[in-house]
Amino acid sequence: MFEALIAAAGLEDIHKKVEAGERLSADDGRRLYRNGNLPAIGYLANLVRERMHGDRVYFVRNQHLNYTNICNKSCLFCSFYALPKDPEGYVLSPDDIRARMETYADIPISEIHMVGGVNPKLPYAYYMDIVRAIKEVRPGVSLKAYTMIELEQIRRIGKKSMAETLLDLKEAGVDALPGGGAEVFSERVHEELFQAKSDSDKWLETARVAHEVGLPSNATMLYGHVEQTEEKVYHLMKLRELQDETNGLLAFIPLSWHPERTAIEHLPGPTGQMDLREIAVARLMLDNVPHIKSFWIMNTPAVTQVSLWYGADDMDGSVLEYEITRNPVTDRIQALTHTQMLDMISESGRQPVERDALYHIVDQPETIRPAYMETSAGATTANGTKAAGARTDAVAAGATTAATPSQE
Repeated sequence: MFEALIAAAGLEDIHKKVEAGERLSADDGRRLYRNGNLPAIGYLANLVRERMHGDRVYFVRNQHLNYTNICNKSCLFCSFYALPKDPEGYVLSPDDIRARMETYADIPISEIHMVGGVNPKLPYAYYMDIVRAIKEVRPGVSLKAYTMIELEQIRRIGKKSMAETLLDLKEAGVDALPGGGAEVFSERVHEELFQAKSDSDKWLETARVAHEVGLPSNATMLYGHVEQTEEKVYHLMKLRELQDETNGLLAFIPLSWHPERTAIEHLPGPTGQMDLREIAVARLMLDNVPHIKSFWIMNTPAVTQVSLWYGADDMDGSVLEYEITRNPVTDRIQALTHTQMLDMISESGRQPVERDALYHIVDQPETIRPAYMETSAGATTANGTKAAGARTDAVAAGATTAATPSQE
């Protein structure tokens, strides 16, 4: 059956490479992006995914923090930022950070994810102080903080080298770096959408230095706007080269762009099919990156479930609050309970594995039976999940559903 699927897609040669564990070329990447047989590409990606991780799907109980929305970069694809004099701009003080942490003090979490805008008014010490504030309230959590773009601002305001800046942050309590800010490694897209932000060479160099001083990171690619296939392949190839050199990347996260409330919201944005293709191609091309994450906030839970068979082995986590692609006033609370995460993974036929920010295993539940299956047909569980396979229909629909906030 699968041999016929691969043959119909004209991907026999790539299939042989995948089976043999051979590295795919840039031309292979271009073919995978342009091939119309998405199930065949998903099958190939799943071969690699299961070779690396079996049935395991990693998730984390985490909390997202955005310490400021003030940013002077004016990226056209962004709906989060406020300009420095905008009355809607905010900056969280160290005490505010502590209060945000204490709001969820009763929830057992193992990762804090903290990013913000590039705010030119914040002093160097501020970035250290808010890290220490987090570790005071949650001394045992792994802290993943500051994108490569933010780090360039922190370095500049501190008048220090990047290595010195990273070592200061590491001493204060930063354990790893998120992968945001990479966008697409393309001078054309850089000039068109985010010209005030550091370019791809600077992003890669900052990541290189971070890995050298012992701070691992994730990496991302924002897709579904004006990027082209050739640019996406180039992006993946540059990340693969970086990983060959440093081995410091923990995970790659394809980020599904949301057009709502951006300067280019007239563009249609990605579809569920595009989400699945990005995940599958990434898994096939990034043979040296351990994990591929489907970020359910941006991909939708339904597409994320399908993606677990298209190359993804990680679905992020509980999140709790998210403002980057959401209305921070009306739509900030975005969360999955621990039970909901277990259900999402197990009903997809996979084995949940709870991790921390560094992929240390926190827990591996023995059961893989979805909680909602313990209820009678048509009933609703305590966490609000419908029984009798309602989610299965959502998974089936996820492959062709556009990734928009109204569906999350």
